[in-house]
Amino acid sequence: MYVCAHRSTGETMPSQAFAYAALTVAILCEVAGTTFLQKSEQFTRLVPTLAMAAFYAGAFYLMTHALKVMPLGITYAIWSGVGVVLTAVIGATVFKQSLDLPALVGIAMIVGGVMVMQVFSTSTGH
Repeated sequence: MYVCAHRSTGETMPSQAFAYAALTVAILCEVAGTTFLQKSEQFTRLVPTLAMAAFYAGAFYLMTHALKVMPLGITYAIWSGVGVVLTAVIGATVFKQSLDLPALVGIAMIVGGVMVMQVFSTSTGH
């Protein structure tokens, strides 16, 4: 893991690059967990239920590493925005669920909001 020293305490912290990598893998784990949630059929199938729990646990563990460097609001906005898009893609491709125009517009607005934050916000380094 790449680390840097915290200015005020001298404590080591993950680098910005590591934080974004951890957040990326956390998002992928969360989307996988959500996919297995659908496959668990309301917790009636053991293997998908266990896979869901493992992926969610991994997602939250990795998110804690991103939160060591990134503000909670920024981290969660990226997490939820990217997660919504990926989950919608999984729903459409794996589960053959369709999205109507208002759903697509709403997803585009979420993506736009995350992009505005990433490009214009000074809350976190890029």
